[in-house]
Amino acid sequence: MIKATHRYSGLFRQFTISTFFWCVIGFFIFHADCQEEVDYYNDNYFRFTDHIYKENIKSVLLYRVGWELTSPVVRFNSDDCLRLSFDDLEGDTKDYRYTILHCNANWSPSDLRPNEYLEGYTEDQIEDYKFSFNTIQSYTHYDLTLPNNYIRFTIPGNYLIKVYDTDSSDMVLSMRFMVVDPRITITGHILRSSNVEERNYRQEVDFSIDTKDYPIYEPYRSLNVVVMQNNRWDNAIVNLRPRMVIGDELDYNYDAENVFDGDNEFRNVDIKSLRYQSPRIKAFGFENRTNHVYLWEDEARSFRVYHSETDINGNRLISCEDAEDVDVECDYAWVHFVLKYPGPLTGGSLYIFGGLTNWQFNSDALMKYNFDVKGYCDSLYLKEGYYDYLYLYVANGRSVGDAGQIEGNHYETGNDYVILVYYRPPGFLYDELIGIKTLNSRENP
Repeated sequence: MIKATHRYSGLFRQFTISTFFWCVIGFFIFHADCQEEVDYYNDNYFRFTDHIYKENIKSVLLYRVGWELTSPVVRFNSDDCLRLSFDDLEGDTKDYRYTILHCNANWSPSDLRPNEYLEGYTEDQIEDYKFSFNTIQSYTHYDLTLPNNYIRFTIPGNYLIKVYDTDSSDMVLSMRFMVVDPRITITGHILRSSNVEERNYRQEVDFSIDTKDYPIYEPYRSLNVVVMQNNRWDNAIVNLRPRMVIGDELDYNYDAENVFDGDNEFRNVDIKSLRYQSPRIKAFGFENRTNHVYLWEDEARSFRVYHSETDINGNRLISCEDAEDVDVECDYAWVHFVLKYPGPLTGGSLYIFGGLTNWQFNSDALMKYNFDVKGYCDSLYLKEGYYDYLYLYVANGRSVGDAGQIEGNHYETGNDYVILVYYRPPGFLYDELIGIKTLNSRENP
């Protein structure tokens, strides 16, 4: 009996020590995971995405110089330049600095050191700024051109620019851009889905890659192909592999893997003037020394027949009438959106989506249901200009927006598609961007 007691006592001690050890390890893992989740919602938590960290930062634009409505892509070893601009509504001057980070094809940080992808400095100050002129809203407009005399890219691929406030060490913004070294040829077209049940509302992106001028080793493993609809990262198709290899041609003619919802043509709001009403404007207002623009109520289009309209596929164009310098002479206004809807949606949230919300599902773009007006409402503080937008539904626990709930889906919709081809040669520690192709569904019916 005594021996048995000692034996069970020893087992109990062993179990207790073992259990305590794993409980401690579990606690730290759980605490680390929880802390990371909590940190993610911190305003200063750094993200490898397009993100605005400060409420006083507005109208962030990043595009190739001379092509304001294009994606931020420049050719490697060319004269192409990117322009980053933004407004600080606090209207003072700050010591804003920036640095450039190199990323893998999936936008995770690469293992390269700064001197392996940058020439010159690793960080620099944004020195080009000017103050608003003759506007109700005071702001400071900042400008930056890349590459410049101080920072240049030495390899192709994905990059992220990070802007921060030196005085407070706070993050200000992060924006993605790409440097392409075109070495392969991409040909493709957009058509209705091959699936008979989806032909009326989905679009298929079929394409091929010609590698005769640049051989690709182990294409099923070394290539990472991304297909984007308009400027959306939320529904991008990533890590697409060749369906088959025929000599020097890589075939991506799939029936299901390369299909997108057609969505609908973007809605638009023209606020290039805060004095003269465009067709979408119901009324102007001026309260508490702030401009207000009240739009006519929108209605759901999910059950309507497709109607062709000209849009700029979700982009935005900062502009105002009779201004010599739109950067500092365009004013700001609260633009009030109302979507008539019989009742609140369950199981998810509704967002205003497009360039006017930086293509993000953020709190500013989240619509709230108002029982008094029998619809969803939200207000965005926008600079004078022309804006495209859609209403997208995001189911709880998801990160991909669905236009079908409110806007409807049509195969006839005019969408831009961008095909990005990344290649990691044998022995390389990073992904090169070796090809890019833009297709439009109207040009390739």
